[in-house]
Amino acid sequence: MSANLTVDPEDIAELIGRCKLSVSVSEFHGSLVGYIAGGGRFPGDSVLAALSLEPDPAPTADEEAMLNRLRHQTDEWLADPELTFSPWLPDDDAPIPERAEGLVDWIHGFLGGLGLGGSVERNQGMSDDAREVLKDMASIAATEFEFDADDDVNDESLTELEEFVRAGAMLLHAELSRGTPPANDTLH
Repeated sequence: MSANLTVDPEDIAELIGRCKLSVSVSEFHGSLVGYIAGGGRFPGDSVLAALSLEPDPAPTADEEAMLNRLRHQTDEWLADPELTFSPWLPDDDAPIPERAEGLVDWIHGFLGGLGLGGSVERNQGMSDDAREVLKDMASIAATEFEFDADDDVNDESLTELEEFVRAGAMLLHAELSRGTPPANDTLH
């Protein structure tokens, strides 16, 4: 996919603001990743409808096309053997509490997206590792973070959690989307 077609968090932040969606950028991205990982279908090619988000006003045709590009971009990154996938979280130089909140938002979105994508019905064949990842993600999402006085320790711990979530999302995508025929793959 060429760079000029790549959708970035700022594009989605603008859409969230204009369409008055009640999610953060991190939660939106987590929802999309969870939905794709869970093998979700996109009814009428609408990303927002699939994620049960109700825009007011509705996205423009250009915004719908951008959401579809993001959907395909995310699917490609999740499946990329070069491990290019990364959750959309606050920048590493953001305050640690903001980063922790972004991670929790992303996980909440991811777990909700998995449910919307239908993975709950298919998880009987899930590996023990995948079940453990889901359990651990739910635990992280329910955590009230307490920060050490040493920001280096906090940064290192948060970075480890972010990497765990990134790898966990890729593992769950590999397991849960396996055998799922591709959703409507037309690019607009």
